[in-house]
Amino acid sequence: MKRLFLLLLMVASIVTSHAQESAEAPRHEVLLETDSGNIRIQLFNETPLHRDNFLKLVRSGAYDGVLFHRVIKDFMVQTGDMGSKNAKPGQALGDTPERYSLPAEIHYPELLHRRGAVAAARESDDVNPQRKSSSTQFYIVWGVRFTDKQLDWAQERLDAHTGGTVRMSPAVRQLYKTEGGSPHLDGQYTVFGQVVDGLDVVDRIQRQPVDDNDRPTTDLRIRKAIVLK
Repeated sequence: MKRLFLLLLMVASIVTSHAQESAEAPRHEVLLETDSGNIRIQLFNETPLHRDNFLKLVRSGAYDGVLFHRVIKDFMVQTGDMGSKNAKPGQALGDTPERYSLPAEIHYPELLHRRGAVAAARESDDVNPQRKSSSTQFYIVWGVRFTDKQLDWAQERLDAHTGGTVRMSPAVRQLYKTEGGSPHLDGQYTVFGQVVDGLDVVDRIQRQPVDDNDRPTTDLRIRKAIVLK
């Protein structure tokens, strides 16, 4: 029994060490060439399923020509609906069928919805209680800088949607007060990357006029997506 216990400890140590090495390994980066400028994204090794799926799609050219089909000022910009490439003006987008979904890879508070976070879109909890991610659609967080009162509201919303399992530490609250983002989404969507260059481009996109479906009235596209490293 003692020998078995020691063996289990060794296995746990190896697994933990491997996970740490994976998180600290060089991170892939992707460049989105858009109508509004370039956005460079760094992908997280902590979310390998989302990372590898995103790299596969970029390398296949899947994102070339897709629209930013949902834009909400002071919140986020969303893209990746494959049906948007040939969409007619004013057409509602976002519900193009997908062949598969991805298991959630939520790592809070290490990966959260700070400004510039890249996260996977998904269907709502009532039809998707496991919070599986869309295989193609993702959003980039803009958000706002929160006051203490607004953070209290965000915590109340988190309590309601996560059963009180997601709590903002003083450090997390300070980040949202100084840097900004969308804390009320934490612990519910998979954050798998971060904008490292081009936040000004995200800002320009999130300011665009939109229709009643939050689609920009002037089409804004990802012209090409490229894996940099």
